Amino acid sequence: MKPTIAADLIKKYNVPAPRYTSYPTVPLWADNLTEKPWINLVKKAYDDFGEKEGITLYIHLPYCESLCTYCSCNKRITKNHAVETPFISSIINEWGKYLRILHSKPKLSGIHLGGGTPTFFSPESLQEMLGFILESSEVMANAEFSFEGHPNNTTRGHLQTLFDLGFRRVSYGIQDFNLDVQKAIHRIQPFEKVKEATDVAREIGYESVNFDLIYGLPHQSLETITDTFMQVALLKPDRIAFYSYAHLPSAFPAQKSFEQFLPKESEKRALYEKGKEILAEMGYLEVGMDHFALSNDPLYLAKENKTLHRNFMGYTTSPSKILLGLGNSSISDIYYAYAQNTKVIEPYKEQIGKGNFALLKGHIMSEEDISTRNLILQLICNQKANWEEPFFENIEISNFNQLVAFEMEGLIAFDEKGIQILEAGKPFIRNICMVFDKRMQEKEQKQFQFSQAI
Repeated sequence: MKPTIAADLIKKYNVPAPRYTSYPTVPLWADNLTEKPWINLVKKAYDDFGEKEGITLYIHLPYCESLCTYCSCNKRITKNHAVETPFISSIINEWGKYLRILHSKPKLSGIHLGGGTPTFFSPESLQEMLGFILESSEVMANAEFSFEGHPNNTTRGHLQTLFDLGFRRVSYGIQDFNLDVQKAIHRIQPFEKVKEATDVAREIGYESVNFDLIYGLPHQSLETITDTFMQVALLKPDRIAFYSYAHLPSAFPAQKSFEQFLPKESEKRALYEKGKEILAEMGYLEVGMDHFALSNDPLYLAKENKTLHRNFMGYTTSPSKILLGLGNSSISDIYYAYAQNTKVIEPYKEQIGKGNFALLKGHIMSEEDISTRNLILQLICNQKANWEEPFFENIEISNFNQLVAFEMEGLIAFDEKGIQILEAGKPFIRNICMVFDKRMQEKEQKQFQFSQAI
């Protein structure tokens, strides 16, 4: 019989915790970065890694036609599509500034379009933006291009245009198929629309379709989550991301509209366990925190080969240490530093228009930061990690005691060589990573807005 998680452990460890798409996590950045050192560090990173691994681009396209009330992404709600042209121009100008820093033809290992709703933009607008980027770059043989699509407005034109530009992966935000849930979160999309978007993508030639699903939404129950997965099974996407709903109404006030209908703590975890059980029956294998894939999918193969990576886009097979973010609020990770663009669209366009980068904040990595990031990445991707010497000389006694507590609870095993997260410890991986989060411990008196760990 499948072991269940003890209710007392859920209660104990269901605390706010980072998702560790970076270390240090964004609220804990030292904010010690300005434009000149950022330019120098981008050059250094490209000289050190760019020729071999290339650059991955994340392009944030922030507009949506309607508000999904569960959403915690940076977005602007409008039906005015006249906003497309000036925003695309800003993206092109921002990339042009990077081109002046790098070689005239930087190597490109990947592109991901996120948002917002990337398919808010017309195929013609996307063609203009991506055409400029591709013409000014050398696309590597193993490059992976992907985008996030809304099933209701991802047209054949979008899919064909992006396919012709080299895109082979599409991710559809499904969240849930139950109508009561969809009404509560203001995202009504019939199964038929999702099927059509999936079928057309496969007909055109897309090699991978991902579905994003969320547990912990209002009105969800074991019955509704089962029904959602039965409908997912009819379409058999290659990958599934099964995320925990992040309830942060102080930051996203629209979430208050359904607060009274959210499942309780223990009920929420039961939703995940039920979904995971059905996924296993459907042939999906666990890749990492929240992610599942079929056995022949490159993401699962990367997990098996210990080449899985994690960044601001989640789990990825990309080996690139350079992720450049374009667009408002986008985040760049260049190994030696992080930087985030200003979040509001107008100041972003204004700064780019003046020929500047639109940096809001950043963090220059110390040697200790890099070492800690490596440890946390190993845990997040491989569920085990080797210590870097001399680990036990540097660990605080309180952190050592927490490791012992995890061990006694059957969540981890550790010795003088390293640490392994056991099967029972997987739901608590964010808590385990927090033990090594020195930046958080240094500022523990300050409150940060993170979603619940479990």
